[in-house]
Amino acid sequence: QVQLVESGGGLVQAGGSLRLSCAASGRTFSSYAMGWFRQAPGKERKFVAAIKWSGGSTYYADSVKGRFTISRDNAKNTVYLQMNSLKPEDTAVYYCAQRRYSGSVYQRAEYDYWGQGTQVTVSS
Repeated sequence: QVQLVESGGGLVQAGGSLRLSCAASGRTFSSYAMGWFRQAPGKERKFVAAIKWSGGSTYYADSVKGRFTISRDNAKNTVYLQMNSLKPEDTAVYYCAQRRYSGSVYQRAEYDYWGQGTQVTVSS
């Protein structure tokens, strides 16, 4: 059974930074792409960033490009999301997810395991 546990969320002022972590267990972490999604109140869950198994390829939503960086440490079975220059519109619950063996990194349906989420709140 795969488990994904996020941490690092919190309250930060606009312009500040946070780093989210997601620790994975249950299957060979280094074989799977990992993604971050977010869901604001009353809105659908949306793609934020993803990273392929080797870490050599990364993908970002236009809204976070240049501000967020996704990375992974396969030795620690952990994926990170460094968030800089945070804006109030970044406020959401952030979810870590592990993609199936293949498929689009942008599509929620291609991820078969999800964490419980961590709240990020950016005050203006």
